[in-house]
Amino acid sequence: MAIIDLANPTRFLTFSGRLLPWLVGACVVAFAVGLYLTFFVAPDDYQQGATIKIMYLHVPAAWLAMMCYSIMAVSSLGTLIWKHPLADVSAKAAAPIGAAFTLISLITGSLWGKPMWGTYWVWDARLTSVLVLFIMYLGLIALWRTIEDPIRAGKAAAVLTLVGAINLPIIKFSVDWWNTLHQPASVIRLDGPTIHASILWPLLVMAGAFTLLFLILHLMAMRNEVLRRRLRTLQLQAASARVGVATPQAAE
Repeated sequence: MAIIDLANPTRFLTFSGRLLPWLVGACVVAFAVGLYLTFFVAPDDYQQGATIKIMYLHVPAAWLAMMCYSIMAVSSLGTLIWKHPLADVSAKAAAPIGAAFTLISLITGSLWGKPMWGTYWVWDARLTSVLVLFIMYLGLIALWRTIEDPIRAGKAAAVLTLVGAINLPIIKFSVDWWNTLHQPASVIRLDGPTIHASILWPLLVMAGAFTLLFLILHLMAMRNEVLRRRLRTLQLQAASARVGVATPQAAE
């Protein structure tokens, strides 16, 4: 099946229904391996001790917070340019998931920062830009709930999403552009990762597990949104039919 075929919501429901059980199985295996590597193989840091374990939750959550918004930005282009019937469905379904991962990133970062930096929060460039990302997610969710027509809501949210996408490179390069309390990137670098393989591999496995979890939640949320829109269409058709019957009776 070509990807373009999934533009049909019915085909998407069929395909995603077959794919989800495989994704759930792979996610369970990935989490089992990742948690084993995290707690029984990866060593404690010589300075941070066991508190470094929170990194295996914090870093994947931070990566997914940005990846989720990137998917929303691409979906917004699909809504405004190609008018793909599932593009705004994808963006709307991704927003609450992205907000959740961003909140997890902020909370775990604060809990990690207290023993390392001596404070839960500073108005650091990285922390502040991630907080802005969380606010963007909340604003988009509110916008979708405010406008009843899903087509109009999708277009308005697509414009706002693309405007907010300028925050993504700010988050990524904030530790390079400004003097910041947050440590510089140590995994995604042009010259390669700077952390030891014994820590890097468990981190990558956990990132893969969280990515699978995101895909599962996103597909399930998209399926719910497609079904919700079909139900709304049926309700509108039923209401129109009732009006059509009632009008002649009222005239009599």
